[in-house]
Amino acid sequence: MKKLTLLIILISAVSFSQYTVHGTMTPAIKSDWVILYKIEGARQKFVQNSKIKIDSVSSQGTKQAIGRFNFTLPKDTPVGAYRVTYKLEGAGFVDFIFNKENVSFGFHPDYPNQSIIFSESKENIFYRNYLIAIAKAQQTLDSLQVTALRNPNLNVKTKYKTAYNKVNSIQKKYLEGANGMYVQPFVKASFRTSSPELIDTPQKYMSNMITTFFDRMDFNNKTLMNSSFLIDRITDYVFYINYSDDADMQQKLLKQSVKTVLNKVKNINFKKDVIEFLIGQFEDSKNLELIDYLFEKHYNNLPEKVQNKKFKEEKLALLAAEIGRVAPDFSWKENGKTLKLSTLNDAQNYILVFWSTGCSHCLREIPQLHNYLKGNSKIKVIAFSLETNDFSWKKLKQDLSNWHHVLGLNKWENKTARTYNILSTPSYFVLDANKKIIAKPDAFKDVKAFVEKL
Repeated sequence: MKKLTLLIILISAVSFSQYTVHGTMTPAIKSDWVILYKIEGARQKFVQNSKIKIDSVSSQGTKQAIGRFNFTLPKDTPVGAYRVTYKLEGAGFVDFIFNKENVSFGFHPDYPNQSIIFSESKENIFYRNYLIAIAKAQQTLDSLQVTALRNPNLNVKTKYKTAYNKVNSIQKKYLEGANGMYVQPFVKASFRTSSPELIDTPQKYMSNMITTFFDRMDFNNKTLMNSSFLIDRITDYVFYINYSDDADMQQKLLKQSVKTVLNKVKNINFKKDVIEFLIGQFEDSKNLELIDYLFEKHYNNLPEKVQNKKFKEEKLALLAAEIGRVAPDFSWKENGKTLKLSTLNDAQNYILVFWSTGCSHCLREIPQLHNYLKGNSKIKVIAFSLETNDFSWKKLKQDLSNWHHVLGLNKWENKTARTYNILSTPSYFVLDANKKIIAKPDAFKDVKAFVEKL
């Protein structure tokens, strides 16, 4: 009897020494795995992965595939924000809070954030209910404000005041209800600062939104820092709230919004992560001006021990040959003389083309380029041939007169080719007289189209 009692106690202890995370996606997608990460600001830390089990269920006479997955978390799993990723691109993840309790949720895989419903987890159910309630009330308030801006003669002041009071009432109710819960900082930070009175112009409305956007957010709160919350809000503020149709003004607004955000971040390590995140976002749009601004005005001002020199070197190297940059310099021997790209002065524009005698596309396009530019004294071609030896190159270059010819041995491992991030041949770069890259055409037809606009 004592042994049986001991066994029951042990089984009970084991059952309470771990937690489960259960997810259901409807319908299932063509994927057999999910990955669980712990979110740490702009970073994700791998926790574990799991298989998706596909079940077929009948609903109203039709069968539908449902995907289910489970994670088992040990007792010492840290409290915090977690993410389940089920596909690498697009809306392919769901976020949740773990605070020493089982978590169960269902969602549609194509729009997870809008469709997620928690069936187990006090923290997540509470926060989700809050987001739904406050969003609905805020939408009513915003609709009345927009109505007033579009129709100034309509009297909606009373309705607006009622809606304003309701928003504040909901916020107060949930903030008090969240007392002692892990999600309380999220509830506090999610509340927008709305004007207690109707605003009479769109300009004042946008100004109020911009100046009050971060009022409720504590950038020093560790709970918020160790989640995607602040990063998501920073993304909204920098890339969506501050917008102009004018390209020059847009750049100014981006710089100002970045400065505003980074001035609020006091934690040095988090600031580093935010800067690296923003650089990654601007890298996607090839916004070199903002990348340079982030490095020169912010990243370089971080303590040296915090900076990731490898990150900086890799990013700058990756963007060294993008449109807007001065083409990375290199030298070569030609007719017994040493020439440098940076000091060439025999044309108004240059076409730098990386090609290879072993490339069938090159053998078709390079002669076309040569014939097309015959007699054009304003454009000079620098033909950089990536080869393992000079045998074929010596022969073929003879048919390409009036060009600068550069032999790049070691082919793909050639230092200059790597600097220019050459992944295929032919690769074209159009340069101005100062060797600034002004275009990167994909093929000969694109080169021709661009040249005709010069």
